[in-house]
Amino acid sequence: MLTPKQQELLSFIHNRLEEGGVSPSFEEMKDALDLRSKSGIHRLINALEERGFIRRLPNRARALEVLKLPDAMHRAPAPSVAPKPKMPATLPIAANDVIEIPLHGRIAAGVPIEAMEGQTMLPVPAALLGSGDHYALEVSGDSMVEAGILDGDFALIQRTDVAREGQIVVALIDENEATLKYFRREGSRVRLDPANPAYEPQVYDPRQVRIQGKLAGLLRRYN
Repeated sequence: MLTPKQQELLSFIHNRLEEGGVSPSFEEMKDALDLRSKSGIHRLINALEERGFIRRLPNRARALEVLKLPDAMHRAPAPSVAPKPKMPATLPIAANDVIEIPLHGRIAAGVPIEAMEGQTMLPVPAALLGSGDHYALEVSGDSMVEAGILDGDFALIQRTDVAREGQIVVALIDENEATLKYFRREGSRVRLDPANPAYEPQVYDPRQVRIQGKLAGLLRRYN
């Protein structure tokens, strides 16, 4: 069952696709639903996707397809917006949407250092984020350079408390220090592997390690 806002957004997307064959931008969806932040739209889209009502078209930023409609949709009015001219049938055009996610601080790609030391917001292209809740951490150190993760990069992290073998994760050590490493099992132990031969793997009792997220993408600044 959809919430009123989820149903309202689904109706808006459906009607825009019916009118012109182009999915609306995050800004248009935010204005139509009278929300204060595009982050709220991102969460609503994730919820609709997880419930199977929409899907994101591959390799296209924010291009959406409606897969199904709930019965109540035919009785609910869509948000009022000015109609747009009819366009030729084509694949939806990608919209360059940006959303803000929390920037929680710095994380080591070397020896663990403290993360979550503060919070500001970081603008991120929505195309870099999939479903789920995300936050960002600034990378400090060079132990993951062979994975393409450099000192000063912003690691975009999808929140999760579980990890699969070989994933790059944020691991909290002894509830005190966090690090960004490959997650592996070594018998009954947890091994956190760097991607730089100058660093040694870190091996811990599983009770010492708590997964706080997995790497979803990177942002890099060029000075």
